Amino acid sequence: MIEDSTGLFTIGELARATGLTVRTIRYWSDEGVLTPVGRSAGGYRLYDAGSFARLELIRTLRELGLGLAHVRAVLSGEQTVAEVAAAHVAALDAQISSLKVTRAVLSTVARRGSSAEETTLMNRLARLSAAERKRIMEEFVAELFHGLGAVDPDIEERMRSIAVDLPEEPTPEQVDAWVELAEMVQDPEFRAQMRRVIEFNAGDQERGAASGRATWFPMRLVQLAAEARERGIAPESPEAEAVVREVLGGGDPAAVLERMESASNERLARYRQLLCEVKGIGPAAAHREEFAWVVAALRARAAG
Repeated sequence: MIEDSTGLFTIGELARATGLTVRTIRYWSDEGVLTPVGRSAGGYRLYDAGSFARLELIRTLRELGLGLAHVRAVLSGEQTVAEVAAAHVAALDAQISSLKVTRAVLSTVARRGSSAEETTLMNRLARLSAAERKRIMEEFVAELFHGLGAVDPDIEERMRSIAVDLPEEPTPEQVDAWVELAEMVQDPEFRAQMRRVIEFNAGDQERGAASGRATWFPMRLVQLAAEARERGIAPESPEAEAVVREVLGGGDPAAVLERMESASNERLARYRQLLCEVKGIGPAAAHREEFAWVVAALRARAAG
């Protein structure tokens, strides 16, 4: 009822005027965001006309998802509505990003028919923060180069600048690729394989190899092997001898073969493919047939 003698209002009157429940208004009063201006003779809380405006602001902020702590800060003047809104936008962005990852994980689980254990692992890895995902990759690269003084600058720059993270709206395929990539770079056996490749490169640099050789040398191998395959030259045939000599240059056949075998395995090819899938840049050409031709040709000469 309206307290006619004072112009104040009870909780029931506020409820009828605003459409809110008595229970909600009482709760907000108990939490200190809607302070009564006095008490009736019977001990009931009373509110003035300004309480209506305050109550509408509280309802608006709550409908926008703000917690009572933020509402209290706005009403007390500790924060402006704009400041609270900006903070809430940032929180919502984080929630939306998390929900998108969750959706992608669930889509992957449904598509693959994953077990409970696999689902748990996928969710754990995919929901790592961006900083944690970055740390995993940085630790991987740091271990590859640890203690090596001479590495092709092009390769080192490319590896150290690697930034593999899930996009804001990852597809199920990207979540799948990221989870596999995260497991791979934390696998000691794979790290040892990658370290061996980097050590070969460091050895080249110590012997005075030109900068960028690690980039153009594989491209040259692919070109030579592709031409040989197009001409129908078998890797073990006498005709392959000239190609092998051009591949070797002045290098030791056994050393070149060891290097080729270290860098031309399926796990490294899969690693490069996963990087492309997570980045969404399309599959990188693996040139498996060309590298296999060179390896076979080198093996034939080593056996001979």
